[in-house]
Amino acid sequence: MRHATAATETMENNYFTVTELHKICAHCEQLSKKDLGVRIPRPLGNGPSRFIPEKEILQVSKVDPRAQSIFEDAFAALGRLDNISLVMGFHPQYLESFLRTQHYLLQMDGPLSLHYRHYIGIMVRPLKPYSNLYTTMVKPLHRHLDSLVNSLLPPFPSQAAARHQCSYLVNLHVNDFLQVGGDPKWLNGLDGAPQKLQALGELNKILAHRPWLLTKAHIEHLLKAEEHSWSLAELIHAVVLLTHYHSLASFTFGCGITPEIHSDGGHTFRPLSLSQYCVCDIANGNGHGNDLEERRGSHQVSGEVEVLMERMKQLQECRDEEEASQEEMATRFEKEKTESMLVATAEDEECVQSRDVSRHFEDPSYGYKDFSRRGEHVPTFRVQDYSWEDHGYSLVNRLYPDVGQLLDEKFQMAYNLTYNTMAMHKDVDTSMLRRAIWNYIHCMFGIRYDDYDYGEINQLLDRSFKVYIKTMVCSPEKTTKRMYESFWRQFQHSEKVHVNLLLMEARMQAELLYALRAITRYMT
Repeated sequence: MRHATAATETMENNYFTVTELHKICAHCEQLSKKDLGVRIPRPLGNGPSRFIPEKEILQVSKVDPRAQSIFEDAFAALGRLDNISLVMGFHPQYLESFLRTQHYLLQMDGPLSLHYRHYIGIMVRPLKPYSNLYTTMVKPLHRHLDSLVNSLLPPFPSQAAARHQCSYLVNLHVNDFLQVGGDPKWLNGLDGAPQKLQALGELNKILAHRPWLLTKAHIEHLLKAEEHSWSLAELIHAVVLLTHYHSLASFTFGCGITPEIHSDGGHTFRPLSLSQYCVCDIANGNGHGNDLEERRGSHQVSGEVEVLMERMKQLQECRDEEEASQEEMATRFEKEKTESMLVATAEDEECVQSRDVSRHFEDPSYGYKDFSRRGEHVPTFRVQDYSWEDHGYSLVNRLYPDVGQLLDEKFQMAYNLTYNTMAMHKDVDTSMLRRAIWNYIHCMFGIRYDDYDYGEINQLLDRSFKVYIKTMVCSPEKTTKRMYESFWRQFQHSEKVHVNLLLMEARMQAELLYALRAITRYMT
């Protein structure tokens, strides 16, 4: 395709027309001269992620037959293949476990009705109200044409809010909620939902931002609410759903997941102003990615991986030589917990704007706060006293059969997943690094492992990595591309996705531990 030689020049031949604004093919030019009354959208993003080149994501299914098979099964079951699954496809083993668990929670027999499950999925990401969601979101799939037209709306401006502004996940659940017979009036806001769901708002708020404040009194309030009370089995189901989608919102922002073209915020009607491609090329995703992203490998920091590997080696040698006392390890935990308070998250103005969808929350000012602030004291959560393996797993499995097993498999898959590589290096034992990441997240939530030396965290996780972790886990809506690119600059995108899987599952388990401990205390 030839290019214009000057901005104001117009050249014509049998196939191309080039103008000062953009280049279009003759077919598109002919169509543009007809008033068809149809506004054609084009994607706002360039692939499933703002952070990862599209060609790397799409390459996964071409080289990994297992990923291709999982994608086909997911599409057959859901009628769609969302961008979250495409990005998770870097790690097919985990994706398979994730999809199996999510399908069971949302589709299989369980204590909660289907429309309750999807409404809870919407609740976990509330922002301020803007309009009747039913009239502006996607209609049921059997009205496909109407759903497309109704979804092609210009994006709403973002407003300041403390919740996880994950309109991407909200959109998915709105359509599913209506598909299973949910009442459209509930989508106007939490006030339009049944009292039983409204009562869940406080639990949702605390779990999302300050789970350490959850007590058995909160559980008792839900279980003894007269005609609007929850059963224990229903509450377990709701807690698992809430924690699942809180953590999935973290993954969505942490990997820069973009909405599909038919979704809210995934398209635009603005005219194109690129010189290399026709409008139809860009609308079909055939445009170039960011040139800077194409050249990311040429600006890597030399020796970053080798320095990290050397530190891992030295720490292992120190382990073999001497073991710190329990008192020393407790001191190191408190030091790391205090230092985590000093790690700042991203600035609000750096955040990607999203549509304002928070109609399901009564307290928009409520957000994450470090629980060891001056003047406050919350006892450390000791895993030796209440753990997922010894307590939480059995409680979930007893009240919601098979789910405990599914969750345990997913936790173990994320924690133990390894290819024994670090960037370009092979045959590397990464267990020390994976454990440091997992335990640092739990440390931010006040959860302590007595047998872990928290002094290792500062040796293995640098400040830019800690900023990314804290933002992604505690205030994921503030995650930026610059933050994503600032840590592990020599590592592959697949390795950074693996990091996000660890962060997501560690956050979910942390929230679950606090919730299940409160339920256990109520029961005893």
